[in-house]
Amino acid sequence: MSDGKPADVDRTEGSGPADSADLTDEEWRDRLTDEQYRVLRESGTEARFSGEFVDHEADGTYRCAACGTVLFDSATKYESGCGWPAFYAAEDGSVTKTLDTSHGMRRTEVRCANCDSHLGHVFDDGPEPTGKRFCINSVAMAFDDDA
Repeated sequence: MSDGKPADVDRTEGSGPADSADLTDEEWRDRLTDEQYRVLRESGTEARFSGEFVDHEADGTYRCAACGTVLFDSATKYESGCGWPAFYAAEDGSVTKTLDTSHGMRRTEVRCANCDSHLGHVFDDGPEPTGKRFCINSVAMAFDDDA
């Protein structure tokens, strides 16, 4: 990234999911890239079809880029055509959902249950078995390959 900060979260001792909820705004700014901060902490959105994971097809798990919490298994990822990575199910207890009425729309926002970072939105037009489409910003996630 242009600001020189790593694209992934620092995984050193003391920087994992257990302590991320207590970070100050300044600490979040130091930990995240400018784009990650805009999306994760200010509820921004990356441009459609611009994200690293839109066409990503590897087997593994997607984690919150802010705190490392496991959010989605690659087996639940599918091509929705929406322009962002789409999943039909989140890992149990990994996300929270809240009403979002910004931009003159009524949507369900998805946030990390551990650190309360904005991830994206969920819609009721996804495939079986859940009927859900979790539309998630690539910059809000990190990926662990199963290989």
